[in-house]
Amino acid sequence: MTSFNRSTSRRLKKLTQIPSVWEGDRRPLSSPNHLSDSEAKGECILWVDYSQGVVRGMDVVAPDIGPEAIVRTLMQAMEHPQSPARPARPQRIVVKDREIQFYLRGVLQDLDIAIDYAPELPLIDELFRGFADLLDSQTPDLPPQYAQILREKAFAIWQAAPWEFLEEQQILAIEINKWDVGTLYASVMGMLGMEYGILFYRSEESLKQFRAAVLTDEESTEHLEEAFLKQDCLFLTFESVEETDEDEDEEDDLADLPLSEIDPTFGNIHPLEGLRSVLYDEEALVMLVALESLSRFIRDHRRQLHEDIFPTLNRRYRISLPQSEESTKSLPVTVSTMPQLAAELEEMTDFDIDDEEIDNQGFQSLRDDLIPEDSFLSLGVVSWEMLESLRKGVSYHQASEIKQVGDGLPVILIQTSRPKAKTVIERIEVAGGLKAICFNPGADPFDGDRYDLGLLQTQNDELFLFGEFLDEDPIHVEARKKWNQRCKNTQGYCGLIIAKGLTGASRGNPQLRDMMALFEGRSLSPKNLGIGTLQLMPELQFE
Repeated sequence: MTSFNRSTSRRLKKLTQIPSVWEGDRRPLSSPNHLSDSEAKGECILWVDYSQGVVRGMDVVAPDIGPEAIVRTLMQAMEHPQSPARPARPQRIVVKDREIQFYLRGVLQDLDIAIDYAPELPLIDELFRGFADLLDSQTPDLPPQYAQILREKAFAIWQAAPWEFLEEQQILAIEINKWDVGTLYASVMGMLGMEYGILFYRSEESLKQFRAAVLTDEESTEHLEEAFLKQDCLFLTFESVEETDEDEDEEDDLADLPLSEIDPTFGNIHPLEGLRSVLYDEEALVMLVALESLSRFIRDHRRQLHEDIFPTLNRRYRISLPQSEESTKSLPVTVSTMPQLAAELEEMTDFDIDDEEIDNQGFQSLRDDLIPEDSFLSLGVVSWEMLESLRKGVSYHQASEIKQVGDGLPVILIQTSRPKAKTVIERIEVAGGLKAICFNPGADPFDGDRYDLGLLQTQNDELFLFGEFLDEDPIHVEARKKWNQRCKNTQGYCGLIIAKGLTGASRGNPQLRDMMALFEGRSLSPKNLGIGTLQLMPELQFE
């Protein structure tokens, strides 16, 4: 049995011993009568001063935590009690669990505290009855009879991952005509890797008003919050089980987590109710029908929904309802795509990216809007053995016939957050893929500095700036020498790696699992590129 260190015992014995009787116990936090869609949160440990009628110490622990927890809470009750109690040592302790009694007798034997047993603990019993009444009076997040099946439907949506091919403005209409709900308009969130879920608007008007509201004015935090709360919709969102109140790391994408660490959350937003993470019976049934019909539609039309053009599709389903007070056993539901509405919303939102272009003496345009400003950038090499693993491991691979000479393939590695990495990859894909990588001279006429500009050329002959390096930087000069020699060995072949993990533990040192795309292309000399020295203009700013 674990016992106190001698120094701890001496410290506790210095506390004033008061002629009080303390009650202590450990019980499940949830009420046995409380209906909940989630498991019990844990067990509550209480230490109260029965003589004075005050709580001295309280803690909530996981059910599998050992008996040491009750001692830790007792120490807190003695040395750092809750107000208005003062530090002290009791004369007598009473518990109603024989195992706890014997355990405390062994641990506290040097503290001159009597440890007794009693079948009832009046003050603690009263406190726990109050806790139980409070729990029983709370409305569960989901109606208990629908909680399990709703979570199952939510996880089916998570595994179907509609955000991989549906954008937020590509709306699906779900015609239910039951429970005072006509048609729901489903908007899928998650393509940008920021927040995953589905909004089920109760009307087209609400959907359009929300999008218009967040775009019309300069969006202050207050404005966005007001627009958000004026929506009229049901929602399903996904969060991490271990999510904290701290600011979330942008790189921590839920899509990288196993299913066991994903937690679905349901709720309702209404202009007069605001936001609540509780569904009542009819709302739960509506959500259940919507999720089931949506899952079937995605399953049946996944290939068509992957197409570049949002297709016109329509499918009718009969959805079985769970046993309830409803006399209806099944419900006909129609799911349809809404290409016209999607076009309206896309036009309203102006999804096209503004091109910040600079023309240089009539040559190709040079753009600096592809690579995020805070990216980690490095010039390096991937061994030939590693290259084979990389080709198989990345989500996107643009291949070339490369001559394997030297120590490996010279590569430019760009590490950013996962959402931004996905955007970079998609934009290179849209441009036809990577054509070449080049380092071209640049000059700042204002301060006389000269730069080595890293450029990416896509198949449509657009040029994108990925980095600017001072000519006098010795580290870059050495890296360029190695880059040139390696490109010479491979007869001009090189690669571009796009990796995630900028804000994670692998920042600056991405591992194979962090690498999302490999573009194999050619290395171009400034002479072959033929655009001369680029002059820094006000629109294109270097660091």
